[in-house]
Amino acid sequence: MTGKTTRLDRIVFAIIFFVMFSIQCFAEADTDKINGMTYEQAMKRIPERKIPNFWIGDVAGLPWRLEKLTKSEVRTIAISPGGRPMHLVTYGQKEKLGHKANFNSAIGGREPASYMDKSARKKPVILFVGPVHGAEVEALTGLVNFINIMENGEDLRGKEQSKLRDLGLQCRLLIIPDGNPDGIARFEPRSLCGMEGIDLRFWGQGTWSDDTFCGWPQSKRRHPMAGDDVGFLGCYFDDKGINPMHDEFFAPMGPESPAILKVAAEEGPDLAVSLHSHESKPAVLRPAYVTTEVQQDIRSLAERCYALLAERGLPHGGFFEVSSEGGKNPSPFNLTSALYHISGANSFTFECPHGLKDGCRVDFEQILDIQLTLYEAMIRHEIEKKKL
Repeated sequence: MTGKTTRLDRIVFAIIFFVMFSIQCFAEADTDKINGMTYEQAMKRIPERKIPNFWIGDVAGLPWRLEKLTKSEVRTIAISPGGRPMHLVTYGQKEKLGHKANFNSAIGGREPASYMDKSARKKPVILFVGPVHGAEVEALTGLVNFINIMENGEDLRGKEQSKLRDLGLQCRLLIIPDGNPDGIARFEPRSLCGMEGIDLRFWGQGTWSDDTFCGWPQSKRRHPMAGDDVGFLGCYFDDKGINPMHDEFFAPMGPESPAILKVAAEEGPDLAVSLHSHESKPAVLRPAYVTTEVQQDIRSLAERCYALLAERGLPHGGFFEVSSEGGKNPSPFNLTSALYHISGANSFTFECPHGLKDGCRVDFEQILDIQLTLYEAMIRHEIEKKKL
């Protein structure tokens, strides 16, 4: 009797599992088929959830936060097309160095030190560029928490972070928390954590006037993103439709990228990161149109970062291969590339997971820990290089 009941239970369980699995597959298939969304539909899809207080998903209160800082210098470096300030927060004194040429000319003269003798500095200089794509607020959260750490030794969770602060004090830190304030302000969910890929498509790249998704990479085939056939302007763009990651760097269309590059040119950072987010695991991307030596250095940084993530039970992606540009679809010369060519910084792009249900599943706490782990890896990387 007991044996028969057990077999029956197993059969019932198998049937239930099969039905549930089939429903899930059909649901995912239906989601995959969705190729558009109205603004009203997108707003209804924002889940009812408690976003923790340490999470920063908007720029509205950022000026108020920055006004309260006492251990840093804060200045406005640009005003967006929407009239919003873009900020630079610095820690550590700027060391005076000779500056006889711009970086490009100094390289042409076969003497990089003519631009800036970085080896003469006692402290490394590190530039953090917050979200130039407005829906990618993981970096805004990370950098505002990092600023709080540098101010009083703990993050906005109240978690003690004195070791990271002590590391930061050994550097000059340049922090631009709001790389595209217009795009961030347009991002109404304040976080994509727990949402889906179609939500990312709507809020990230936007829609055409018929409510179909602009999508990636199609959204980069119109720049500026403007015209009667544009529906919801995705958070990639400022209020004039400029994507700061792909501005025309030799004849800028928007104010954000020139402001970022001016900071880099004046400061000559040793290391610079453009902070982004995506569906997948945390990843250090290969910088394009830089020397193989720079690529190798960033790969070694990736090894350090991934090791720290693994040690802390956090996910990470794979390693890029050092390579030259070429092929049918070569890599773009983007803001990360421009950072190297204007300042000689070892520059790279970092992609953090959003925490999507159909992507790399991480929660709010883990996202912040991923951000802070990256910053720690970057600082340790540069401090150790200075000691060599």
